[in-house]
Amino acid sequence: MADHPIGVFDSGYGGLTVLKEIVRKLPGYDYLYLGDNARAPYGTRAFDTVYAYTLQCVEWFFSQGCRLVILACNTASAKALRSIQQQDLPRIGPDKRVLGVIRPTSEIIGSFSESGHVGVMGTPGTINSGSYLIEIAKFFPGIRVSQEACPMWVPLVEHHEHESAGADYFIEKHLRNLLAQDPNIDSILLACTHYPLLINKINQFLPSGIRVIAQGEIVANSLADYLDRHPEIASDCSKGGTVRFFTTGDPEEFNTQGSLFMGAPVQASKLVL
Repeated sequence: MADHPIGVFDSGYGGLTVLKEIVRKLPGYDYLYLGDNARAPYGTRAFDTVYAYTLQCVEWFFSQGCRLVILACNTASAKALRSIQQQDLPRIGPDKRVLGVIRPTSEIIGSFSESGHVGVMGTPGTINSGSYLIEIAKFFPGIRVSQEACPMWVPLVEHHEHESAGADYFIEKHLRNLLAQDPNIDSILLACTHYPLLINKINQFLPSGIRVIAQGEIVANSLADYLDRHPEIASDCSKGGTVRFFTTGDPEEFNTQGSLFMGAPVQASKLVL
């Protein structure tokens, strides 16, 4: 069979927490991961910029034989996915598919909450887009959703400060802000793929009884279901059990940081777009 890996994209390292769960769930497929580290972070960039960067990376995946690409980046999913699906795919890849992380998470988030009050924590770009408010309302119109942007959380992770005492102030601050909006929240979605590395600290400052939800397993289960429902796409994806990593940034730095997110050693190649 020709080499048609499943592409997994992120602006940097966070998507590796999603890839890790996808590989665990579907180990037989080939995967190609790209982190656009040279232009990260995406979270504070304008819509048009995120769209342009994401489209360029999607086109690269297509050039590498990918028929299916997962935007394992909340900001790219919020700011670029719909435009790529509606405007670009008919032109550059009518037989290809690009999926994101917001919809599969929104489809299931309501099932975690007993109170009907959910919190969403993410980058400023994701939160300001309102994407989760829109998507969750489609599937769970009765749920109240409160949001909190956490601009310092990604830098804490990427500078290896996420387990330090210095992280306490920023984590407690944003959790307090979120719960001040709605004290009845019983489920909090981590709408950034960096944030699972902060779960220990988050749980340290949360009242008991509040559930913290990471996206990796949800996205992996959703992808497995998607491939089951679309056997024509599943059959197009090559199955050699390989995982290859690329970065637009420094490969050595990616290997060091990426191993933390992936939970296993990674070896990335340099990509110049």
